[in-house]
Amino acid sequence: MKTSSLTTLALASALAVLAGNAVAQTAAPAPAAAPAPAAAKAPEPDYTLTGNLGIFSDYRFRGVSQTNKLPAIQGGVDLALKNGLYLGNWNSNVDSAMYNGASIEMDFYGGYKATFGDFGLDIGGIYYYYPGTGANPALISAKNGELYIGGSWGPLTAKYNYAVTDFFGAPDSNGSWYLNVAASHDFDNGWGINGAIGYQALKGGAKVVQINGTTVDSITDWKLGGTYTVDGWVMGLSYISTNRNLAGYTSPGKNISNGTAVVSVSKTF
Repeated sequence: MKTSSLTTLALASALAVLAGNAVAQTAAPAPAAAPAPAAAKAPEPDYTLTGNLGIFSDYRFRGVSQTNKLPAIQGGVDLALKNGLYLGNWNSNVDSAMYNGASIEMDFYGGYKATFGDFGLDIGGIYYYYPGTGANPALISAKNGELYIGGSWGPLTAKYNYAVTDFFGAPDSNGSWYLNVAASHDFDNGWGINGAIGYQALKGGAKVVQINGTTVDSITDWKLGGTYTVDGWVMGLSYISTNRNLAGYTSPGKNISNGTAVVSVSKTF
């Protein structure tokens, strides 16, 4: 059927309006999606329990060999509470002649740690226990209890120990003290460097005998080393020495405080 011009024009206008609405609806942007909720932060555990184990070519305590310059196997466990309190135990083999019959050193310690911005504080006490010491009644029985306070700031640390018992059994030697200052830095590629210097002041009967027979009441020690960490295993190489020439116990002619390289492998788990 033939339609009039007016009808055709009206139909065309209606189609144009519908098409315009369709285009407008298609081009309208979709509403923005709501942001995803932030992941909830894991709650801090009430405590952490860690262990450590290491093998060392020599056990040096404040610069002096405790194993007659022979290897040592060392390990311990640490419990740290969320409030900053901590307890721990650490153990190593030692020269039994040096400790009058004891072949094991067992350290028990506890204290409190806190941080204030970039500054860290550590206050506590430690007891050095040597099971079996005193085999020869004519010699001293090794024991030592110390209080300590330490601080850290960035790569720097300092720690002061004060003996509240006879220093390793030496008579009237409480009040002996040790100050250690250290620095360390770990690189992103697994390598690290460290260094330290310490000074031990001895009181009362706590004298040490040098190879030439002279006795001294102070020792300065120092350490310079490096580490490489892979899969949690720390491989270390350090040079450790003192300003003294102290005589050994199992081998009296051996210098157990001169410079030496100490190689180690350790892991905390």
